[in-house]
Amino acid sequence: MKQIKVLYVDDDIVSRKLFETILKKSPYVYETLEAKDGKEALEILNKNGDIDLILLDIIMPRMDGIEMLEFMKKDPRFDNIPVIVLSTDDSQKIKALEIGANDFLSKPIKEEELNAKIAKYLSL
Repeated sequence: MKQIKVLYVDDDIVSRKLFETILKKSPYVYETLEAKDGKEALEILNKNGDIDLILLDIIMPRMDGIEMLEFMKKDPRFDNIPVIVLSTDDSQKIKALEIGANDFLSKPIKEEELNAKIAKYLSL
């Protein structure tokens, strides 16, 4: 079975711990990286050319998920990395999908839903 490297981006430490717990148990994931905002996530992306999937919160300080998506869409190096946005706000999800996010998950994240989304993008 193919496994992937996942970057998760969220300013909330509890959410990051939850992602870490779920992703470490996932049969689809071999490595995880975390960032607390969009700026930190872009630094990680620039240093790690092998990230397969991004889980991206929308509302964060410094650089939010929408700004990060806009930046990513201007850089062809990031064209093939699927982005799943995370939010409780439907209007923000719609905006993120219009900018180029591939999918979304509503918070709070459920393990089964997250694993189903990861499995969906394994074939890309």
